[in-house]
Amino acid sequence: MQLQLYDGVAAIAQPAWPAGEGAGVFVGREWLTALEETGCVGGETGWRPLPLALERDGRTVGLAPAYLKRHNRGEYVFDWSWSEAYARAGLDYYPKLVVASPFTPVTGSRLLGGADEQAHLIDGLRQLVDDNGLSSAHVLFPTEDEAGRLREAGWLLRDGVQFHWRNRDYADFDDFLATLSRDKRKKIRQERRKVADVGVTVRALDGGDIAATDWELFFRCYRQTYLEHGSLPYLNLDFFRRIGERLAGHCVMFIASREGRGIAASLCVRDGDALYGRYWGALEEVPCLHFELCYYQGLEYAIHQGLETFEGGAQGEHKQARGFEPERTVSAHYIADSRFRSAIADWLRREREGVADYVDQLFSHSAYKTLARDE
Repeated sequence: MQLQLYDGVAAIAQPAWPAGEGAGVFVGREWLTALEETGCVGGETGWRPLPLALERDGRTVGLAPAYLKRHNRGEYVFDWSWSEAYARAGLDYYPKLVVASPFTPVTGSRLLGGADEQAHLIDGLRQLVDDNGLSSAHVLFPTEDEAGRLREAGWLLRDGVQFHWRNRDYADFDDFLATLSRDKRKKIRQERRKVADVGVTVRALDGGDIAATDWELFFRCYRQTYLEHGSLPYLNLDFFRRIGERLAGHCVMFIASREGRGIAASLCVRDGDALYGRYWGALEEVPCLHFELCYYQGLEYAIHQGLETFEGGAQGEHKQARGFEPERTVSAHYIADSRFRSAIADWLRREREGVADYVDQLFSHSAYKTLARDE
């Protein structure tokens, strides 16, 4: 078998992607090439695609979607303190190598292929760092099995926390609400009523039902929300149009309207038995509209479709009060410099203890009923 670097996944001629357990749409060929073709990665974005392929008899049998990074934006695993430590020591932290689905904090396979292929890819990533004088390599949101193999190869693991919702065979949204404590149930109903009382209605659109004008409205909303926070969006309208065409069966859009005019929209991605809340934006400020479009509409959709999980994105303790529960995530890190590797390993041990305490505290404040709580 031979390792081969490519200048983007679109340059890999093989149409069939290597298998990877739990790989999912976010590391699929269509998603990754759409990012490249529309300029969301590459060029001056600071995300240079450098997929590492493992080839045998002219076939790609393993793949790591790798990117050469010159900043840490769009990763959702924050290493600012590491780069600052390098700078204080007079060393360059960037460029670094990142294996990820850009701008997507969703756990899934990052080392596509079987166990043997994954072992070769792990060795190849480390060699790529060492041979090119890079500071480090980072595998973001891998599966549990992949994280175990990376740990065995000497990579450092870092814990994180997200908030995911689990479907307990709910018949409908009210059935879900009935499992929550009284105060949480009351709060959600109040929030939904605030949206309805000002005349806002919401449409749910699946895949092929999303028209070109819907994509345009969604992007205006998405871009406006970024601008209001003083930044530019990572993704452009051309990208959303392409996934709308190529991955229509995975797209779910919720559009909020008032007096016949669209004022906000959110986009979820459906993959297997899971729904992923990914992007949202609004042209007008309406109290609790974010909760309605980004959480409650997705929960209703997941219940109606019989989906097992709904992931609402990175971070956000406020999700817990709305029925989402803490879920551990992991990332893996190879630090080339032995001195920094030792220091970061110590730092990660302390952080891991803090994360464990944090998760314990979160579970003690569950939104769901307990035997000890007043109904």
